[in-house]
Amino acid sequence: QLHLVESGGGLVQPGGSLRLPCVASGSNIDWYFFGWFRQAPGKEREGVSCISYKDGSTYYADSVTGRFTISRVDAQNTAYLQMNALKPEDTAVYYCFSKTSAGDESWGQGTRVTVSS
Repeated sequence: QLHLVESGGGLVQPGGSLRLPCVASGSNIDWYFFGWFRQAPGKEREGVSCISYKDGSTYYADSVTGRFTISRVDAQNTAYLQMNALKPEDTAVYYCFSKTSAGDESWGQGTRVTVSS
């Protein structure tokens, strides 16, 4: 299993922006899939965005389309979630998830995002 570490969470006002990096330990990682999930208080964990390392295709939940962008910097073993035009309903703990071509799955510990005035 890889060790994933998220950061970048915090308190932001509605309409603000945050960028969440997720750094993976290791080298020569054969990535297959990378994603961001979130869990709001009292709710189930939901998928936010993901990216395929094979063809670069991306997916966004309807609730974040047009506001969030997933990206990656392979040389740094880092993936990012750029979040713009944040809304109070985006408040949640955000988790990164990865899967290698060998099928190894890893989760980060989560970073809390609070959108409030």
